[in-house]
Amino acid sequence: MKDEFLDLRTRALRELESVEKSADIETLRQRYLGRKGHLTLLLKRLAELPKQERPAIGRLANQVKEKLTKKFQSVSASLSTKEGEEVSTLDVTLPGRRTPRGHLHPITQTTEEICTIFSTLGFKVVEGPEVELDYYNFEALNMPKDHPARDIQDTFYISDNVVLRTHTSPMQIRIMEKQSPPVSIVAPGKVYRPDSDISHTPMFHQVEGLLVDKGVSFGDLKGTLTAFVHQMFARDTKLRFRPGFFPFTEPSAEVDIQCVICKGDGCRTCAYTGWLEILGSGMVDPEVFKIVGYDPESISGFAFGIGVERIAMLKSGLDDIRLFFENDIRFLQQF
Repeated sequence: MKDEFLDLRTRALRELESVEKSADIETLRQRYLGRKGHLTLLLKRLAELPKQERPAIGRLANQVKEKLTKKFQSVSASLSTKEGEEVSTLDVTLPGRRTPRGHLHPITQTTEEICTIFSTLGFKVVEGPEVELDYYNFEALNMPKDHPARDIQDTFYISDNVVLRTHTSPMQIRIMEKQSPPVSIVAPGKVYRPDSDISHTPMFHQVEGLLVDKGVSFGDLKGTLTAFVHQMFARDTKLRFRPGFFPFTEPSAEVDIQCVICKGDGCRTCAYTGWLEILGSGMVDPEVFKIVGYDPESISGFAFGIGVERIAMLKSGLDDIRLFFENDIRFLQQF
């Protein structure tokens, strides 16, 4: 029986050397070490031996079992490592995978385009706080606490005297307080009003502009905004100025452009009028100049406010402002 154990060990080790796949290891292990394997059947025959021979043959059987068990584990681990390396091997002949690259949000793109146009016209870009004092957001812009115009621009209040700004016009006051004329600035940024529908959101973006100097006229305002529209849209885009009202400008005007969708023929986008409103403007009210310490008898100026989302929607043909803020990658990739 001693020779049978030694022969079994030799045969098992020889077969292990020829195994090439880890999946075959378990089959071979069951054949030799399983419940019905060769070694198990041989161990059952130990009872047939004389009592004096059983201890020596039993020790040999345990040595053979231990030897084979370790060898099976070693070969199995070696094959698993080898196969894992083969699976993860880099195929340098495959084409590379490009890392997706992001880009600026369409609102940011439009804001930068607006600011670039006005920069070429001599305006300086300035930025200010989104959480603003009531004084700069309303009172210094000729809207005292009991002024009805505040109802149109009702906003989110942090406290009785601190608000989320409703426009970027407060920067006009802040700059004029620190700088003597001439002043020519545009102020881009987020603003807040409690509106929400397909054309309004509680948070949106504006670019406010201000030019103050000696002899500034309404003609200068019209020329500046005409130059802006022709660069932002097309040189043949028509404009019209309609009388309007803003507490901090007098006279005031709403500015419309010929509908970019139907070219003035009338469509659903322009409510079949052929015109689209894009911004508000006007000559700075003398009362505003007095608040900041300017002499309204010696200087004059104009101001305007542009809704960035409005411009972006017109340039892209969108009819729902909420698309800009839904973070749908399929939509954003188009820009």
